[in-house]
Amino acid sequence: MDDWPILTLRDAGVRLIDCVHKTPSAQEAGYPYVGIPQMKGGRIEFGSARKISHEDFVEWTKKAMPQRHDVVLSRRTNPGVTAIDRTRTDFALGQNLVLLRADGTKVEPGFLKWLVQTPAWWHQIEKFMNVGAVFNSLKCADVPNFELPIPPTETQRRWGVLLDALDDKIEVNRRMNETLEAMARAIFEDWFVDFGPTRAKAEGRAPYLAPDLWDVFPHALDGEDKPEGWQVTLLGDRIKILDSKRIPLSAREREQRRGPYPYHGATGVMDYVDDFLFEGIHVLLGEDGSVVKPDGKPFTQYVWGQFWVNNHAHVLRGKGISNEMLLCFLQHTDIAPYVTGAVQPKLNQRNLKTIPFPAYGPEVSAAFEKVVGPLFKQVRLNAEHTRTLSLTRDLLLPKLMSGEICLAEAEKAMEAVA
Repeated sequence: MDDWPILTLRDAGVRLIDCVHKTPSAQEAGYPYVGIPQMKGGRIEFGSARKISHEDFVEWTKKAMPQRHDVVLSRRTNPGVTAIDRTRTDFALGQNLVLLRADGTKVEPGFLKWLVQTPAWWHQIEKFMNVGAVFNSLKCADVPNFELPIPPTETQRRWGVLLDALDDKIEVNRRMNETLEAMARAIFEDWFVDFGPTRAKAEGRAPYLAPDLWDVFPHALDGEDKPEGWQVTLLGDRIKILDSKRIPLSAREREQRRGPYPYHGATGVMDYVDDFLFEGIHVLLGEDGSVVKPDGKPFTQYVWGQFWVNNHAHVLRGKGISNEMLLCFLQHTDIAPYVTGAVQPKLNQRNLKTIPFPAYGPEVSAAFEKVVGPLFKQVRLNAEHTRTLSLTRDLLLPKLMSGEICLAEAEKAMEAVA
């Protein structure tokens, strides 16, 4: 608002803490080392972070030990993008990332994460951006000079409570979806990896599924230690590959503009565009780049609605099997033997089609869909609710900061979507 002071981050008591400008060696286990790829949707996702030793963790956190309410800022590749850790996880900061920390004198530590999402923040990013031939970047020396309107601390507290409440609801939905997807994976693993129902039958154990589900499983394992009657086919026989409709990156860069439909890459939602190429439920599978996770499993996404996909992900649909079964199968498959290229790993269509796929039979596939289908339906409902909450949050913040709406009006808007 007009009567709020315009202060530099330095004068507002916000300090920049730089990272160590080198990369530690990766370890099989240890502390997470967070880089730009782990910054997703305003939060840090530790699942894909490299692990580093205790000694390196101590060395890398002498200078920058993340604390509660610290904001992680990316200076390169996607300059200005920020994220926070909601989990209180100990982690080390990767290259091209810095911490922003408020001392509480003029900016509430818990409000800092909202301050760096305002239009004024992005105006400063544009002002201080260094445009490079390959990457745009921010200088550490420039960030403390960012000038932002600073609301009174009491206003920050009240707004923070409201915005944090929306974020908490989003987090609940996210965790619920993680649980639902984990349940689906566990069912798939029991039925089709461990062959639990068939082994239980063969050993004379009591049924642990409903009778209509239990009856579709064979009573014994064959000589290859798989359920009798189940054959092995090729994945190419059970999928439709829709890659020909994807948009090349160069065209995306020319035509991209802000809009309502998500734009997907190999490992996540990248941006939004005004039109879409795909509609309905699909499975995305990383095609090149980092297509394989450390455990040999591929990067996959379960997507629906209307969306674009770039040329770094295969677009798949099940043929004779549900997309949910296809997703679970890929999540349990070691694709490393089918990936080519030492410098730029690639899973091409030819190799993708040759991955062995067990033919479970239509009755078993229908049983799996009966159990897992409702789980993924709830996943989609939760995700749509999260999208509504996120849009509401992102709409409220600039309107609050501009004085266009008051707190009471914002609270009513929140109640409408809760």
